[in-house]
Amino acid sequence: MKAAWYERTGPAREVLRLGEMPVPEPGAGEVLVRLHASGVNPSDTKSRIGNGARANAWPRVVPHQDGAGVVEGVGPEVSEARIGQRVWLYEAQLGRAFGTAAEYVALPAGQAVPLPPGVSFEEGAALGVPAMTAHRCVFADGPVRGRTVLVTGGAGAVGYYAVQFAAQAGARVIATVGRDEHVELVQAAGAALVVNRRREDAVARVAGFCGDAEGRGLDHVVDVNFAANLPMLTGLLRRGGSIATYASDAGLEPSIPFRLLMNLNARLHFVLVYTMGDEAHRAAAAAITEGLEGGTLRHRLGARFPLERIAEAHEVVEAGGAPGKVIITLP
Repeated sequence: MKAAWYERTGPAREVLRLGEMPVPEPGAGEVLVRLHASGVNPSDTKSRIGNGARANAWPRVVPHQDGAGVVEGVGPEVSEARIGQRVWLYEAQLGRAFGTAAEYVALPAGQAVPLPPGVSFEEGAALGVPAMTAHRCVFADGPVRGRTVLVTGGAGAVGYYAVQFAAQAGARVIATVGRDEHVELVQAAGAALVVNRRREDAVARVAGFCGDAEGRGLDHVVDVNFAANLPMLTGLLRRGGSIATYASDAGLEPSIPFRLLMNLNARLHFVLVYTMGDEAHRAAAAAITEGLEGGTLRHRLGARFPLERIAEAHEVVEAGGAPGKVIITLP
């Protein structure tokens, strides 16, 4: 099979290689999937650079966690009825060397989720890490019906799904974005208020919208940059409110205002999709499936590249600001 891999960490164009590898054999409890699309996440590029949350423990790594394709084989303990099933994949390279940047991948059967008719392979490959992270962040502190939820970075890969999950669960959703052209996009996804943080006073706009006399109207926050946003969030969070954060690019060791958060009786949730529990994974997969089957889940697809241009795809993700999930297409 054709595959892309790296055998040392470093810049994409220096370490990524393209060539032929044997088709993997599915083990017990596994399926073999013929891939048609592979999604590129920031965590994939960080692992390739060598500063990911998970160490690379293998001499050769085929990157990428997310993908979509068709089941072509099954291992022991898996029903042959799964052969021919269209599926989307998550965490394909977690705890193993070979991910979805290849024509085939073998992975645990539970991580190959049925992809409903009418949902493209590219859309399926966009789910995985961002959609599951979004679901966990929205519901990390419980149901959100009737609550006011802020999603920072509402046009991002995670934030866009978070806005939808929260709004469809009955929350009043506020979102921040960084570009004017994203305002209508995020409103259409379900946000009642969208604030361009680059040219508006986000604190004043959110506080005014919440209508709280003290300007503290947020019940829950889904946050994209903990170190940068914490000062704003502590000024808007309601007593007993909660923050679920999944990234902190402005600093991995932020100073936390302990006394203020304690006085608010606030709850902090730190979400990493790769280490969240089985129950959270199952709940996220079920919610995503429901949204796909009901046609209520929107996707933001970005640039598409053939496998031969995987280094370019990685560079686009590393540069940041890509308008949607970057996809590798496989014939």
